[in-house]
Amino acid sequence: MNTSRRQFLVSAATTATLAPLLGSPLAAGAAPAVAASPTSSRAGGTRARLSQRNRNLFNGDTCVFFYNPELWQPEDFVMKPGQGRTGTQTLPVGGPYKPKAIHRYVQTLKKGGIDTFVINANASKAWYPSKTTPSILDGYRRGDREFFRGHAICAGITEPDQVEGYLDRYESFFGLYQDLLDAGVDWLAETTKACRAQDVAPWVSIRMNDFHGAKNIDGSFFNHPLLKRPEMRLRRGAYSPTMRDPSYRTGLNFERQEVRDALFGQIKEVVEDYDFEGLELDWWRNPMCCEPNATPKTVAMISDWIRSIRALTEARARKTGRPYPLGLRIPGQIDTLKSIGIDVETLCHDGTLDFIAPSGFWCTSWEMPHDDLRRRLGDAVMIYGVIEDGANSLASRSPEHALTQRIRYISSSREILRANAAGKLALGADALEWFNFYCTDQARLPGIISDYEGMRDLHRLDFLRGQPKHYSFSMFGTALTHIPFEITPQLPLVLNAGWYHPFRLPMCSEPADRGLELVVQVVLKAGDTFTALPVSVNGCWPNLVNQRTDRLLFPCGSLTHHVAENAGYDLRFPVSLVREGWNEIVVENGGSQPITIVCIELAVRPAVPA
Repeated sequence: MNTSRRQFLVSAATTATLAPLLGSPLAAGAAPAVAASPTSSRAGGTRARLSQRNRNLFNGDTCVFFYNPELWQPEDFVMKPGQGRTGTQTLPVGGPYKPKAIHRYVQTLKKGGIDTFVINANASKAWYPSKTTPSILDGYRRGDREFFRGHAICAGITEPDQVEGYLDRYESFFGLYQDLLDAGVDWLAETTKACRAQDVAPWVSIRMNDFHGAKNIDGSFFNHPLLKRPEMRLRRGAYSPTMRDPSYRTGLNFERQEVRDALFGQIKEVVEDYDFEGLELDWWRNPMCCEPNATPKTVAMISDWIRSIRALTEARARKTGRPYPLGLRIPGQIDTLKSIGIDVETLCHDGTLDFIAPSGFWCTSWEMPHDDLRRRLGDAVMIYGVIEDGANSLASRSPEHALTQRIRYISSSREILRANAAGKLALGADALEWFNFYCTDQARLPGIISDYEGMRDLHRLDFLRGQPKHYSFSMFGTALTHIPFEITPQLPLVLNAGWYHPFRLPMCSEPADRGLELVVQVVLKAGDTFTALPVSVNGCWPNLVNQRTDRLLFPCGSLTHHVAENAGYDLRFPVSLVREGWNEIVVENGGSQPITIVCIELAVRPAVPA
């Protein structure tokens, strides 16, 4: 067999089509090895096309239309307290749920400047009415609360009265899916129709190893049947007794042919039977593939299996006459990914992948090294900067609503969205992908709601320059992290007396004629004391003039203040100090006692007269 990539894809696509009849090893995920081809022939091709058509991506999970029916079908649904069998829940009342809600959601994305909707089709099971793979509501009958009970512990709910409230919520929530099923509506297919009506490109995302049901493998209705077989699960993903929930690291093992078969079958269905035109393989939900320290043979096997998926998308592209890009949503630690079998570097250089979307697990990454990823992955691949909805673990509060939050939902802050986008683009990301943006709506917190209009044009650096921005840093301290796959946070950090430390953050440079200033806010423990707190930006002479404050630099929805345990110290600098790309902020402890730098926040904002 000729080993050129094009011939491989043509041959593999044909074999994949016939695999169910011929028993081909390709259907089992065993594609033949191919020689790497140079990326130069693709540079300026796929990447240029994606840069024209697919620059502002919105990733919606399987629940995105169903979290808030009162927003997308308000004429039929209202939120009412005292609902459910317990009479204690505030739930959407009304219905039935209809396809018009899906169309309205996509219309909202279009108004927000989204050109590509990446809809997620599955968790561990398919969440749409699949014909080839187990679906989330297989065997469910409306009103059967016991169907959901086994998943309560996976949601952290164990007290009997709380479990009954959970069942109220799940019965209501999945009733929306059942409304569509009863009407003969496949919501995944309806998504593509809604996208076509709005001239939004429909892409699909497949979660490769989602494990929301980890705490009750046998009892949670979330879990794929293969998870109930111990020999199909990973055993060495958890390596430290202090890591969060070791069971969460024991998902499906892609070294097993049955696992690769199952995922391949589902991917084949959404590629061939639905009207999508792009595929994202999501290895962040969750970062599990093979046992750690995968051998070169295992790595090559997974690479060949991903190439067989590429053959499906190439065949679909030929059939429809439309390009069908393939990419991965991944952690930024690509060497750590290779240790579990996913060789991103090789797959980019041999032309298998058209794009990557490096991200944090739930909190957005502020220091993702897009420049280093570009250097390693070459010029042909499109790199999306992913903006997650969580800012970091800096807690904040809303005195107005007596509300305290352990994270900020940044889709309710245009200033934070602009800053996160600017840092990614200035460091070399080609465009943006939004993830978990809708979680702000889902939370239903007073004064906090997703600003869909705020996404418009944020993929353009020229649009971002000169606008107010609110930067921050990635932090330890949140349970919503996946060590060792996250980019290692720089904060919090303890500085002993006389110590100083540099912190690096990507930012975009600003015009000098807009009347802007740079404010650096160093957030310390409220009880910390110091004689001086010198701060410098990009080598300037240290500034010692600070003002203590309990306020955030910008509000995030209704969140306006720090929690009582923390205090901010604001220092002002000329905005001309901000560089394009990496910036360095140095903080010094000019006191006799240790201080804890909880976080560092930076604002680009209109200058306040001295």
